[in-house]
Amino acid sequence: MQRLLTPELMDDPKLDPLLHAQALRGLARLNLLAGSDRIPWKPLRRWIGQRRGPFDVLDIATGSGDVPLGLGIRARRAGIDLVLHGCDVSDFALDQARQRAQSLGLKFTGFQQDAIRDPFKRQYDVVLCNLFLHHLEEDEAIQLLQHAASACSGLLLVCDLRRDRLGWLLAAIFSRLVTRCSVVHVDALKSVRAGFTPEELDAMAARAGLESRSMHRCFPRRMLLQWSPVDA
Repeated sequence: MQRLLTPELMDDPKLDPLLHAQALRGLARLNLLAGSDRIPWKPLRRWIGQRRGPFDVLDIATGSGDVPLGLGIRARRAGIDLVLHGCDVSDFALDQARQRAQSLGLKFTGFQQDAIRDPFKRQYDVVLCNLFLHHLEEDEAIQLLQHAASACSGLLLVCDLRRDRLGWLLAAIFSRLVTRCSVVHVDALKSVRAGFTPEELDAMAARAGLESRSMHRCFPRRMLLQWSPVDA
């Protein structure tokens, strides 16, 4: 399957706010079904090991905060102190994330930033990037990986869709099972077509200078890039 990157409906700044909110809720249900916070939790928990917190965690292009908030719930149950941060270009999405964090009793700091254009001003113990690379051109993805690595003092986890026909079929089926929102139905298929393969992601990580990285294939039709600085 050839890569096809086209603008997603939810990325349109003119999208009606009510429809945007509906799409974010539908996407949250889809992420919950796919276990999007489960994938980074295992390597995060392993990295924490006997380290003592609190741990600053940044989620890049966080949207409504599905993944960091899911990790926050898991960490609270495990007695781990995570300080959650998220950045996005959309103030609307960040407001949704803040409201959800408050309802869950989690501390979450959201800030607006274009993570492709602008380097981060500080470092975080853990940096996450979930389901964002497929929105980008290859050169943009490499720039994003470089900025993410520069902001990471401990562990970088990049999770995204694998581009293949089975993933496309699963997206078509499950997006319609979890929501009636047409934006999610359309964007779910666009996302898979715009995704990378594990080999492509690994090559981009190499070009970004991420040495000693590891790549993992994850259920369902996801992939995970894991990297730590040499002195972490």
